Amino acid sequence: MSHPTHINRRAFVIGTAAAGGLALGLDIPLRRAGAQAQAATPEINAWVVIKPDDSIVVRVVRSEMGQGTVTGLAQLVAEELEADWSKVSTEYPTPGESVRRKRVWGDFSTGGSRGIRSSHEYVRKGGAAARMMLIQAAANEWKVPATECTAANSTITHTPSGRKTTYGNVAEAAAKLAPPSDVPLKDPKDWKIAGKPLKRLDTADKVTGKQVYGTDLTLPGMLNAAIRDCPVQGGKIKSFDAAKAAGMKGVKKVVKVGDSAVAVVAQTWWQAKTAVEAIPIEWDVGDKDKVSSETIAAWLNEGLDAPEAFVGNANGDAKAALAGAAKKVEAVYSYPYQNHAAMEPMNATALYTSDKCEVWVPTQNGEAAFAATVAASGLSADKCDVHKINLGGGFGRRGAFHDYVTQVVLIAKEMPGTPIKLLWTREEDMTHGRYHPVMQAKLVGGFDKDNNLTALHIRLSGQSILASVFPQNLQQGMDPLTFQGLMRQGQEHAFSYTIDNLLIDHSMRNPHVLPGFWRGVNINQNCIFIECFMDELAQAVGQDELEFRRKLLGKHPRNLAALNAVAERIGWSTPPPAGTYRGLAHLKAFNAYVAAGAEISVERGGNKIKIHRLVAATDPTFAVNPAQIDRQVAGSFVYGLSALFYQECTVKNGAIEQTNFDTYDSMRIAEMPQVESIIMPSGGSEPWGGVGEPTICVAAPAVLNAYFKATGKRIRSFPLKNHKIAMTA
Repeated sequence: MSHPTHINRRAFVIGTAAAGGLALGLDIPLRRAGAQAQAATPEINAWVVIKPDDSIVVRVVRSEMGQGTVTGLAQLVAEELEADWSKVSTEYPTPGESVRRKRVWGDFSTGGSRGIRSSHEYVRKGGAAARMMLIQAAANEWKVPATECTAANSTITHTPSGRKTTYGNVAEAAAKLAPPSDVPLKDPKDWKIAGKPLKRLDTADKVTGKQVYGTDLTLPGMLNAAIRDCPVQGGKIKSFDAAKAAGMKGVKKVVKVGDSAVAVVAQTWWQAKTAVEAIPIEWDVGDKDKVSSETIAAWLNEGLDAPEAFVGNANGDAKAALAGAAKKVEAVYSYPYQNHAAMEPMNATALYTSDKCEVWVPTQNGEAAFAATVAASGLSADKCDVHKINLGGGFGRRGAFHDYVTQVVLIAKEMPGTPIKLLWTREEDMTHGRYHPVMQAKLVGGFDKDNNLTALHIRLSGQSILASVFPQNLQQGMDPLTFQGLMRQGQEHAFSYTIDNLLIDHSMRNPHVLPGFWRGVNINQNCIFIECFMDELAQAVGQDELEFRRKLLGKHPRNLAALNAVAERIGWSTPPPAGTYRGLAHLKAFNAYVAAGAEISVERGGNKIKIHRLVAATDPTFAVNPAQIDRQVAGSFVYGLSALFYQECTVKNGAIEQTNFDTYDSMRIAEMPQVESIIMPSGGSEPWGGVGEPTICVAAPAVLNAYFKATGKRIRSFPLKNHKIAMTA
């Protein structure tokens, strides 16, 4: 992949302050002088560049962090372009260039499983428009009607005469044409590149080590920085003694960063880390040091019965129906803080001068990183830019939050003209996250005398992500995202059952430990709450768990289809192998319909769980690359099961206690079960669904429901390690 992070492997120079930093040469086509760029690599439109040797560069603004979005988007563009796939590569435009071109590439954000589903139409039109312009250019050269010409495999053919030419031969002429106003798209049934399980474009560079991540990046004359921020979020520096580090080996400068952090700039990162850890710092955390996991839990527990709450979904009169129910079932669940724990800690590199600021950063949102750069630099937007680097893990942490970008720019401002790379320690990364929100839920179901479920009340009590991150998106104080998987019908996270009397509400309680978007976000706990409770309800009236759900899914055919596909594949209607037990779960999330079935066995009195099989069904409406979807499903189960069994962030004296992987564990390869993925795109006109996040939520409740079948024990708080339950290979 061609993008500016490769500059440490190619020639470039540091420019003067007046010139504004780096002259990046051939690494960034978009940053060349316009006439030279057009002659060397004609830009057909914002999405497609075709070189004279017929190689094709597809520009992608969504971020690659292992999920395959870049390959999938390239497939969609190449499909409409009628490109020779073997000649396709990709590059990232910069958000600064996008601003200069009136945001021609649209949204740079990659999160919420939106990388493909929210941009597929306009990137396909980019490919289709480029194909039409190339055909027109060839037709003009041949002096024939464009309608007599066709394109395939990067070759244009004049059908009546048989004349042929390649895209590279006409690209320069095509680039001068006006783009078409009417750009029809292919019917997906005619796809030849999209919809196929093609190999990813970024795999080879990762295997050979050519891929450059933020931690790999080097620039001539670059110095390294390490930082210590207040361990209690919201705290500040009271005092520090810079002299303790100033004379240490390699140290160039000690910098106060904002109100809450101290950084050291040194020749090497280890020198910077050693020096910053030697600095005595006194923190002012106010009364936040009195906050603990126990005080937070008690506060949330009060919210389960609070008189006022935001109503996210309701119909009928649930409270009255519950009051008159022949039988009631009640349960309380809780879900902890969790860290993103990306393998690559937060990092960014900045070069600041008085009239230019550039940042190289692994980010899920180039525009958000750009905004942070502009704000921290104090320069105007036309004097700033951000070069995006592939991520060593994102999971939401590198999306809405660019505190590390702000920090590196503030540090670089103290040393103008010198590139500064800031790399957080693992401990800094773990204790300054934006955590999966802490949440509790009280669920009450009511039955009539014939054991029909007539009422359900779900009370959520816990954090709002929007209140912390995007308060402007609250709806009269309510956070709609809290209700992911529980929303009203017609929404992308709609509740999956029809119940005559329903009330789902939220008592918002926001501790000072800040939440953030975490792979799957609120569907992870909400799916456990509702799908485990559905099993509890079915078992309370002696009904089969699948049949109980089916009765409530009559108006939700795509939910039912996914659930039925899993049930059939896992063999729900037949007895499981001796000593094994099965559980089910399903949900609608990110406009995808997903379900999972687990088959497990239990050892040592219920303290060891072996997961033999996980069957997953995914209906994303359309499948751009089935192989990628299959890998995303398996990968999401790793994330979801690690969270279920091992992962919890606890609070003591106002700070997160887990500082490294010795106290924040993840499942191992040997523990990974067999995953059978059913990809069942239903097509049609409904919005496309995501694939990177939806299935993460169904793994945990499927396993928990199977565990109850095996042991008769219902677990309602997590992770399972707190109950001395572990996964076994």
